[in-house]
Amino acid sequence: MIRFILLQNRQGKTRLAKYYVPLEESEKHKVEYEVHRLVVNRDSKFTNFVEFRTHKVIYRRYAGLFFSLCVDITDNELAYLECIHLFVEILDHFFSNVCELDLVFNFHKVYLILDEFILAGELQETSKRAIIERMSELEKLQQ
Repeated sequence: MIRFILLQNRQGKTRLAKYYVPLEESEKHKVEYEVHRLVVNRDSKFTNFVEFRTHKVIYRRYAGLFFSLCVDITDNELAYLECIHLFVEILDHFFSNVCELDLVFNFHKVYLILDEFILAGELQETSKRAIIERMSELEKLQQ
């Protein structure tokens, strides 16, 4: 199960945070700080999986953003690494070459994409085409 998803820039500013387990606000800030310190200082020759408290953090860096997932210790790391890549591909397709500012100014759409993709901490849909079609339908309804 996915505990939380964080998108952070190199400076540690959280651009997206979605928690699937209840945490106090102060604990959320502490977790965001710890995860950022963990992934930003990690040498690129090491794997993208690291133990974090009693869980695992799987992360991947795209340009200036770190996409981090915290999952159960027994979950498959490679599946979640692919999950991160698929999420980035969907964002890239939806925003036509996504950048950090797209995430900042269209955060509601990013959360909508994430909700189509992951439900209650579990992968709901793995088809890029299906998610993009659903997002297109939602875009038509909003116009």
